[in-house]
Amino acid sequence: MPEPVPFGERLAAVFESRGHLCVGIDPHAFLLEQWGLPDSAEGAREFGLRVVDAAAGVIGILKPQVAFFERHGSLGYAALETVLVAARGAGLLIIADAKRGDIGSTIDAYGEAWLRPGSPLEADAMTAVAYQGVGSLAGPIELARAAGKGIFVLAATSNPEAVSTQTAVSIGSAQTVAAGIVGGVDELNATAATLGPIGVVLGATVDLADYGIETGRLAKTPILAPGFGEQGALFDDIPRLYGAASANLVVTVSRSVLRAGPDGVDTAIARTAAELAEATAV
Repeated sequence: MPEPVPFGERLAAVFESRGHLCVGIDPHAFLLEQWGLPDSAEGAREFGLRVVDAAAGVIGILKPQVAFFERHGSLGYAALETVLVAARGAGLLIIADAKRGDIGSTIDAYGEAWLRPGSPLEADAMTAVAYQGVGSLAGPIELARAAGKGIFVLAATSNPEAVSTQTAVSIGSAQTVAAGIVGGVDELNATAATLGPIGVVLGATVDLADYGIETGRLAKTPILAPGFGEQGALFDDIPRLYGAASANLVVTVSRSVLRAGPDGVDTAIARTAAELAEATAV
């Protein structure tokens, strides 16, 4: 069998052909109600499929938030599997926002669930937590490399509760916790031809300088960037926030387009993609 195309190369190709916008599939209870759908696994499935239809051919990346399917139990996971199949069929790159983290065989199993080719939950990338250290993700990282998949590791997130933990200085180093994660991930991408397979999550609503993070060093590291749209960050601020690393950015929005409803979400996605392209044009 041919070697899989590395995730970083596939991501770079999406950036080139369909831009940097990523839309979240977040079937909140209030959004299901607004869309006239039941707050159930069936409603979440229909919601997800409509977002896939609206995104296909317009943008290149979707990010299903696993928790909103998981809350419906086994039927919710079945709904998510259907949405993932539809997204793959539409040629969309899928980032499963699962935020998994653990050690040993447990984290390996999480990687198998979300990154193994042929898994019912197969995605192109997953989000992960490195509270136990970047090295704790060695199993999923190895799988990602072998299977042409990606991982985005939380580093500087957009929620205010995380500031004290993520800006704390690690014992024996002059680095913050967030900067240590970013540095550890960046090293994993050193040999990549373009973008590497392992990325970081850097929120757009935080001042990365306060975290000791130098974005200029992230030439080969993909960045998943939440905080735009409903959370207040503006596309015009991207060059200031991320500097040279802006070219590596997966810009995520969800509620700001999903609030448009089933009849308006396609227009909202297209408009947002155009606004992002205009704001970041060189």
